Amino acid sequence: MATCDECGRNENMPYHCQHCGGTYCGEHRLPENHGCPGLDDWNDPSGIFDSGFDDGVDNPGDRSSSGRLSGVFDTGVGGPLGFFRGNMTFVFLALMFVTFALQYATQFILAPAGSLFLTPSSREIYQALFTISPEHPLYVWTWFTSIFAHGGLVHLLFNAIVIYFFGQQVERYVGSRDFALLFLGSGVLAGLGHVAVELLRGGELTPALGASGAALAILGVLTVLNPDLRVYLYFLIPVPIWAITAFYAFVSVSGVLGVQILPGVADAAHLVGLVVGLAYGQHVKDRVKARDRLQFGGGRGGGGMGGRGRGPF
Repeated sequence: MATCDECGRNENMPYHCQHCGGTYCGEHRLPENHGCPGLDDWNDPSGIFDSGFDDGVDNPGDRSSSGRLSGVFDTGVGGPLGFFRGNMTFVFLALMFVTFALQYATQFILAPAGSLFLTPSSREIYQALFTISPEHPLYVWTWFTSIFAHGGLVHLLFNAIVIYFFGQQVERYVGSRDFALLFLGSGVLAGLGHVAVELLRGGELTPALGASGAALAILGVLTVLNPDLRVYLYFLIPVPIWAITAFYAFVSVSGVLGVQILPGVADAAHLVGLVVGLAYGQHVKDRVKARDRLQFGGGRGGGGMGGRGRGPF
């Protein structure tokens, strides 16, 4: 059961607006009835709304152009990549856990084989696969692999929790395609920001890995769209999301300036990710309608993990 974003009514058969990303009851499904952002910018309401049902059942040959990427990757309903619509948050989470498993497998295979302890030469191979390093900034593949690799289970779980709870909301607001671009773009820029700061500082060059930059970009987007959104720290303490963002901004700026508050953290990467998210939030805030609270679980017109793969891409 979902809740109408306009009136708060519980709705068993919600309507999902593909233009603003909101969920509405039958009374407020039309754009003029829920004050859809950008209502004056479009004239063709057909295809704007997704009733939550699989239209492909009645129109198996109907694949809208909006459901395709560059005419090559068919992400339309029923298409081979249709699952990714509305599920990119879970795709990225899966990649994080798969990469983490591959990290351990690689350590086990590299010399000395059968051990998780690496020789210096084996460590170079490992880092060339999974970390973005100031020593090798042109290892382009590490711009992406380092986003999904993590330095330990706690590091992985912390980022996964942030992305799980907040990523779904941002994906719903901006659509799966733009969410994917935001996630990967902020992750890459965060890693390159870390490399740039390390090179400017000189001295010992430290590689980096992890999805923290992308996670903070997601946090930044939500902060702009709904700064008073309450987040329950440790599931108990209510804190507005802007306060969390301000804390991370302070810690990150302090670390970049040479006063590190949280040891072992790539502050420059965090700061770049956060700035990217805040900037992107400003860019999209006029065309999305953010909720004043979060709802996790059922009721999402876009499907959710394992759903039909509906929703904007």
